[in-house]
Amino acid sequence: MPEKEKLRVDKYLWAIRLFKTRSLATEACKAGRVKLNGANVKASHEVKINELYNVAKGPERKIILVTGLLENRVDAKTAVNFYEDQTPVEQRAGFQSMFQAPQLRRDRGTGRPTKRDRREIDDLQQDYFDRNVEGSEE
Repeated sequence: MPEKEKLRVDKYLWAIRLFKTRSLATEACKAGRVKLNGANVKASHEVKINELYNVAKGPERKIILVTGLLENRVDAKTAVNFYEDQTPVEQRAGFQSMFQAPQLRRDRGTGRPTKRDRREIDDLQQDYFDRNVEGSEE
C-alpha cells in the first residue's frame, strides 16, 4: 500500500477501521473523543508516525500508536500493520466482559421483579464482573 506524507486524523482512523465511516471519525474529533497528549484534536490534524492517540468510541477506550500512514481503507488484517493498540489489558477485559455477561431472563407473565429479586440479580451481576476483572489481571 502506498503511504502518504500528509494524512488527516479522521481519514487515518477510518482507514485503520476504528470507525465505520469517515464522517463518524470526523464527528468523534469534533466532539472531543480523539485526543493527542490529552488535548482534543481537530479532524484536519496531520497524523505523524509514533504519535499516541486516545480514542473514545462509546464505552470503549483505545490507545493507538501510529506505526504507519494509510490513505485508503483496507481489510482488517492489513490495517493492523499500521497501528499498535496500547490499551491496557484491564480496560480491554472490562469492555469485553460487558458483552459476555450472562443474560438474566424471567419467565413471561411473572411480572416485575420484587425489591428482593432485584437485589439478588444485582449481586449476581456484580459477582460476575468482579470475578472476570480479577481473573484477567493474572
